[in-house]
Amino acid sequence: MRKLEGKVALVSGSGRGIGRAIALKLAGEGARVVINDLDPEPARETVGEIRTSGGEAVSCEGSVTAEGFADRFVNTAIESFGGIDIIVNTAGYTWDNVIQKMTDDQWQAMLDVHLTAPFRILRAAAGFIRAAARKEAQEGREVFRKVVNISSVAGLGGNAGQVNYSAAKAGLSGLTQSLCKEWGRYKVNVNCVAFGLIQTRLTQPLTGGEARIQVEGREINVGIQPAFLKAMEEQLIPLGRAGTPGEAADAVYLFCSPESNYISGQTVVCGGGLKW
Repeated sequence: MRKLEGKVALVSGSGRGIGRAIALKLAGEGARVVINDLDPEPARETVGEIRTSGGEAVSCEGSVTAEGFADRFVNTAIESFGGIDIIVNTAGYTWDNVIQKMTDDQWQAMLDVHLTAPFRILRAAAGFIRAAARKEAQEGREVFRKVVNISSVAGLGGNAGQVNYSAAKAGLSGLTQSLCKEWGRYKVNVNCVAFGLIQTRLTQPLTGGEARIQVEGREINVGIQPAFLKAMEEQLIPLGRAGTPGEAADAVYLFCSPESNYISGQTVVCGGGLKW
């Protein structure tokens, strides 16, 4: 029997990259998944892939920072699958600059997507989780639920050019530890995975000029110079290479599985030994 059979998982930012890999991993272990992406097409593609493989999934499209999104996301899980067992806060992107050139908009955008959006989603889920936990306790059943927040080594040790992103990810660690203490009584394990260098469109090698992504009408520069990538892999990562989205998803799955029922309030680095 698959370890997440019958569980319901919400995964934000799961139309592409790491989020998509997480959704596919959880679905492969039996979870029914609510897929989210800013853009409809990648969200629907991920839903289609899960269904083609025999799993169950629905989409809840739109920006995690939008007013009312958190309630809509949580209600999609309850209305479609009857509950909530796992919440993975993955949605996000980077918008880099050195501090003297960083605008208020750049600063706030990173706080909104990486810290405020997870807070709102978790707050929206609180009513269901508290009620379900009390009912299960009255019935003499111990049911564990899982929250996994996605951070970065930048949130642990900082990164030049990313004061906004690093600050937001550091705040997510504090949210994780505080919620662990609030929700322990409800049998919720709240943990964090901090990624190092993972192969995504945000970390693609810049081999032909600048690379950009579109985020809510903004053009955001992404990618890393090949020489810097090579130096990281050869000098800073003991395992000698960047991680794959699938390997990133495996780290998140550890905190979604029953084996993590007595682990909470922790941040684990998935970075091939990368030190920050």
